[in-house]
Amino acid sequence: MLSRIIYGARISVTIGVLAVFVAGAVGTVVALLSGVFRGWVDRVLMRVTDAFLALPFLMVAVTVISILGPSMTNVILVIGLFRWMGYARVLRGEVLKLTEMDFVRLARVAGLSPSQIIVRHIFPNIINTLLVLGTLEVGVAVIAEAGLSFLGLGIPKPLPSWGTMLAESQQYLWTAWWLPLIPGIAISLLVMSSNLTGDWLRDRFDPTRRQL
Repeated sequence: MLSRIIYGARISVTIGVLAVFVAGAVGTVVALLSGVFRGWVDRVLMRVTDAFLALPFLMVAVTVISILGPSMTNVILVIGLFRWMGYARVLRGEVLKLTEMDFVRLARVAGLSPSQIIVRHIFPNIINTLLVLGTLEVGVAVIAEAGLSFLGLGIPKPLPSWGTMLAESQQYLWTAWWLPLIPGIAISLLVMSSNLTGDWLRDRFDPTRRQL
């Protein structure tokens, strides 16, 4: 049991981190394009973001994975490609504030192209926010993976995903209650540690919070 929990931790954490990387990459690109170019680019990208936000994640994930088939790659892509909207919304606000600052205006006056402004001045100033969001989202991605695996649409057997372990052990709930309890506790601890780490990073990167 312990070996399966440890191996399942590697799978769950890997999926969570890679899904967060995919979602963060897509959300960051959308936020940078929307905040820097504004106008019709901003309107189109924000409407696309709203459309994705309106989609029920579980229903879409179940449909897509039912079509593509359960695998680690498909789970990572589904979670990542349908969890980027939060990054786009939050980071867009950061980008809009940065584009109004004097050093960005001076960069425009100096003749820097939008891509140079993004790389040199804007992206380095949103990395902290991106790290905080990513850390908080790892727990969400792990829960999503566990839910899909519990439904039989996540990690295929014989890989011991925590969600798969929960699904396999539910029939023993009344005779061997510790079998579903242990992976459930593992998921809870990972999500809690992800949230606490995200809160710590947010306090660390925000000078006003450090003063409090």
